[in-house]
Amino acid sequence: MQPALSQFVLKMHSRCDLACDHCYVYEHADTSWRGRPRAVSDEILVQVADRIAEHARRHRLPTVHVVLHGGEPLLAGPTRLRRAAEELQRALRGVSALDLRMHTNGVLLDEAYCDLFLELGIKVGVSLDGDKVSNDRHRRYADGRSSHHKVVRAVELLNRPRYRPLFAGLLCTIDVENDPVAVYDALVELSPPRIDFLLPHATWDTPPPRPAGAATPYADWLDAVYRRWDAAGRAVPVRIFDSVLRTLRGESSLTESLGLAPADLVVIETDGTFEQADSLKTSYDGAPATGMDVFTHSLDDVLQHPGMLARQQGIEQLCAQCRACPVVASCGGGLYAHRYRTGSDFDNPSVFCPDLLALVTTIRDRAAAAPTPRQQSAELPFPQGDFDALATGFGGADAITRLAAAQLDVNQELLAAVSGCIALSDREATAAWELLTHLDAEVPDALDAVLAHPYTRPWALSVLEGRAAPAGGLAEIAAATVVRAGLDRGVTVPVQDGALRLPGLGTVRLPGGVDEAEVRGGPEGFTVRAGTRRLSIGRHEGLDGSAPHWQPVRLFEGEGWSVAIEDTDPLRDCHSWPVARRIASDEIKLWAEDLTGAWALIRRELPAYADGVAAGLRLITPLYAPDGSNVSAACKEAWGAIGAARPSSPDQLALLIVHEFQHVKLAAVLDAVDLYDKSDRALYYAPWRPDPRPIGGLLQGTYAHIAVTDFWRVRRDTAESVAQRADAEAQFARWRSRTADAVDELLTSRSLSGLGETFVASMGDTVAGWLAEPVSVAAQSAAEHAARRHRAEWKARTEGAR
Repeated sequence: MQPALSQFVLKMHSRCDLACDHCYVYEHADTSWRGRPRAVSDEILVQVADRIAEHARRHRLPTVHVVLHGGEPLLAGPTRLRRAAEELQRALRGVSALDLRMHTNGVLLDEAYCDLFLELGIKVGVSLDGDKVSNDRHRRYADGRSSHHKVVRAVELLNRPRYRPLFAGLLCTIDVENDPVAVYDALVELSPPRIDFLLPHATWDTPPPRPAGAATPYADWLDAVYRRWDAAGRAVPVRIFDSVLRTLRGESSLTESLGLAPADLVVIETDGTFEQADSLKTSYDGAPATGMDVFTHSLDDVLQHPGMLARQQGIEQLCAQCRACPVVASCGGGLYAHRYRTGSDFDNPSVFCPDLLALVTTIRDRAAAAPTPRQQSAELPFPQGDFDALATGFGGADAITRLAAAQLDVNQELLAAVSGCIALSDREATAAWELLTHLDAEVPDALDAVLAHPYTRPWALSVLEGRAAPAGGLAEIAAATVVRAGLDRGVTVPVQDGALRLPGLGTVRLPGGVDEAEVRGGPEGFTVRAGTRRLSIGRHEGLDGSAPHWQPVRLFEGEGWSVAIEDTDPLRDCHSWPVARRIASDEIKLWAEDLTGAWALIRRELPAYADGVAAGLRLITPLYAPDGSNVSAACKEAWGAIGAARPSSPDQLALLIVHEFQHVKLAAVLDAVDLYDKSDRALYYAPWRPDPRPIGGLLQGTYAHIAVTDFWRVRRDTAESVAQRADAEAQFARWRSRTADAVDELLTSRSLSGLGETFVASMGDTVAGWLAEPVSVAAQSAAEHAARRHRAEWKARTEGAR
């Protein structure tokens, strides 16, 4: 993926009304602020907005994040702040969503500013170093007066119900001379939506204070806060702790000071020059400079600067000591500026290296030793009987129905989380969210039906991870709800690449050049208005392919089972194989014929799976298999869906269905129950693969192959010919051996939780019963020979890799 910049720090004013002695702008090595204009000009604001929009358009950025900064940005005054917001909104309209924020010391914040920020959609983060004693150690006026009371007043203002949506959080710079618990308690008492603890800026040339020669004072300070935070139930998000915990799970960091994600931030100074991250000001005079400005250089030019390129290289740009460190994936070498040393520049570990190592390992060990909330309680999030039934490898209609309800709850929670990502300036997303709240009150069943669409969660996660803007998906969900409920209400929906998506219903194809259309429901169907064009679409129109503008989702109706063939949703491409294009009508007939045969086989020969499939499998996405192979897949975030290329026979389709639905079931169980240690990075022997697997992948494969084993167990008695029955017996012998070996590998891994051991042991009981069933000598010998050969080949490969 081509690198891009999505975070921009726009300097509104280059001076400050406080004289904090730990400030990296005015108190460290860089002195470039002295020669810059105090406030950014209107001309520069226009050019900055155009440059950002140009970059966002080229790289198709879903969201652009801009922080108004300083110095102290409030010194720029309301008129200039309004101009900055309006220019950014103008330039980015129709290009990207704008997440606009401000970092301020808060001393000038008043109701007039808050009203302005409500109008413009500017969220506000406030710097505060804790209680009065702690804050006043550094954050004072030039004449020594305290700033604490004014900052607290500003935070109290942001906590008023009218202004609370503006409040982005508190930023606190650590001083190890301050009492960590007192600092944390003082911040929490102000009810911030987030707390961000920042290490003081330092380098190897100017190292941070270490009182009494302590080895890891900053890790010790943060650990005291962590223990207080954890014991209180983690009532407020703390960015540094959440980032460590996320990176330990293999997820992305929430801050540039941790993790290996490429840097995607640039600073625009009041004179229009581009600079690298402000923190570099602590390294040496001129360190952040790029020699570029908004009038003569694009943001793609800035990306080619050697300093920017170095910070795009992940682990490769770290020094040898960092690359060999066991916690490098979490630490990431620390903040780039903190690695500086005269002579070796940034090719060093962080000056806080001992602290970062201690912090990550301590949090890792505490997280591993502490039982999860579900382990602390003997209660399962669903009935014990459901857990027991699912653990055997099966699970009836009632258990699957309750899993489906739990998955809908997850989607509803994710939708609420998406609403928290809506920038105050994003009018389209705000309007769509307000409509959804009304629809939830008016037609909750219709909204739930749309939210239950399997590809709702992948969309929501893409928004929460910053890969997509919220507005489009929210509007699509609202429009699909209006259509389902038959409401005479118009919803404006974006059109992407000529397609208007109605999740779970289908796709409307519109002519090129149309950016949005209005969808309106009705008792007999719905209408779409795009410019001067109006389409009326009946409820059953297009199923035979006769309506080129409307591509509905087509249903297979079997006895006791209805499943959609989803070949319309642009978001369906979340499986491990490419999806097929829209299936032609004659091919759909073949799908229907094969599904009829597959469903009849499942109901007749695999009744222990049939009720669960009927209750939970709602969607099959056709996959692309150019060589005609039996390709199938499940996506852990897409409950109720599997992907499959249409195989050579209904029997094979039946096998694919029960196999992949096992993955779907287990993914839902894992959403509710911790069955294994997610921090385990070891790889384990998988009897059906040439490569070792992580513990989660091995568990998924074992659970899925219970269904595979059972399929062949039954088919050895029901296959039509002698040869087919013999093949089924050989397959059964092979798969029961493989599944039993995998169960043993899981049980000896020492990575399963208590519930995980119970779950896997129950799987083992199922397989043990099958191991007692007689098979022919030839089938058993072939299975044992295959197992020995696979184990020997795997051992040779793994030893060779060492």
